[in-house]
This record gives sequence, C-alpha cells and structure tokens, in this order.
Amino acid sequence: MQESAVGYEVADGIARIVLRNPPVNALNDAGLSALIDGLRRAAADDGARAVLLTSAVPGRFSAGLDLKALADQPAARIRALVRKLYVELYDAQFELGKPSIAVVAGTTRGGGMTMAISCDVIIASESATFGYPEIDNGLLPAIHFAHLPRIIGRHRAFELLFSGRPFAAREAFDLGLVSRVVPDGEAEAAAVELARTFASKPEIAVRLGRAAFLRQNDLDYRRSVAAAVEDFATVSATEEARAGLRAFAQRPRKEG
Repeated sequence: MQESAVGYEVADGIARIVLRNPPVNALNDAGLSALIDGLRRAAADDGARAVLLTSAVPGRFSAGLDLKALADQPAARIRALVRKLYVELYDAQFELGKPSIAVVAGTTRGGGMTMAISCDVIIASESATFGYPEIDNGLLPAIHFAHLPRIIGRHRAFELLFSGRPFAAREAFDLGLVSRVVPDGEAEAAAVELARTFASKPEIAVRLGRAAFLRQNDLDYRRSVAAAVEDFATVSATEEARAGLRAFAQRPRKEG
C-alpha cells in the first residue's frame, strides 16, 4: 500500500479520508502512516469541522493488516506495525478535536474493525459485514479485548472474538457496535448528513465536549491499548502463528 492509496479532500466543512487500495484495502506500514497523517491533517485543517473515514473500493471497507506481508517479518517489525495500528491511530483520533464517522459500506475485518471503532460513529450499509478472524490464523484481535466487552458485554464479546465468525450489519447494530444501519448505497449520504449536523454546532463546544467525552469513556483505555500491542506481538512470535501466516500467504487473493 502506497501513500496514494489513502486520499484526503475537504468540501463544505467535511474532510474525507478515503481508503483506495484494491482489492481489499489491506493495511501495511505505509498505508497506516498515510491514514494517521490524514487524521493529523484534518485536526489542523480549519476548513474541516467533521471527518469521514470511507472507502473507494466497492464492497470493501478494509480487510485489516496485510497478513501476506507479515508472514516473513521479524517480531520487532510486527510489533512496530501493530503499535502504529493500535497506539498511533488511537492517539490521532483522540487528538482530532472534531467528530469522526466511519462509513462501512462493505466487509470489514481485523484491523479494519480497529479503524472503524477508532471513529466516534459508525454508519453501516445493510449488506456490510464485520468480523474478527485473527484467531483463525493463530493471532489475537488484542485491542478488541479492551474495546468490545465494554460495548456489547463480556460474554457476547468472547463469543465473537474466539469464534472468528462474520456477522451482519443488523447484528452489529443490535449489539450496539454500529451507530446506524442504512440501505445499500446510502451510507455515505447518511454520514455526510450527520457530519453536517455535527459541523453546524458551536465549534468550541464540540471540541471541548468531545475531549471531555473521550476522557470520561477512555480513562483506562490508553493503558489497555499499550498492553494489547504486547499481547499481539507475543502471540505473533509463536510457531503456531507463524504457520498460520504462512498458510494465509499461500492462499489465492480474492478480488471480490
């Protein structure tokens, strides 16, 4: 994934950070850097009052980390990449200073879930699907051990995280993981409408209120995020995980 695979544009007070790395918007080091740079750019952009994180790849939000690229990486490189996904992305969102909305109009898995839940709101299309398949490759969706139980409850979170099964947008909504489900083809428009609502509110009140909201709800989250990096890195160094990554790397890549 190259820097051009993440676009940035602003119109009518709304910044759009666009994932455009077909076929599945897989994330590597350069792509994550571009995403984080886009969030920092939006934070400093006086013309942006709200931020959308969206995809230009039809039917896909993101498959998450590029596991094929991770297959032969040393443990230190994997730790650095996961730190960027977990810690640096979290920090960029925390310091954004304006509301962010993830527009999920397709499949999202693994690190794609991390990107989506880092936003303040998630708008999903009816055909969108979600999932945490890391366990199937001998890995852990470690950051979601901290996030998911707080949103949907301990037992339901355990079931999703350790079964690795995909689940539909309606189930995600019923669980409280998704803010709103809209008909296919309408997710972006719904997100823009909500972003305009946010942008119409007093700017200082939104900025200070969002910071207070995050402090109240994420008081111990930062510590959990740092621990999640170590959990992922520890498991990824095992032979079982290495074998899972090698097997994944040998699978033919699906375009659809």
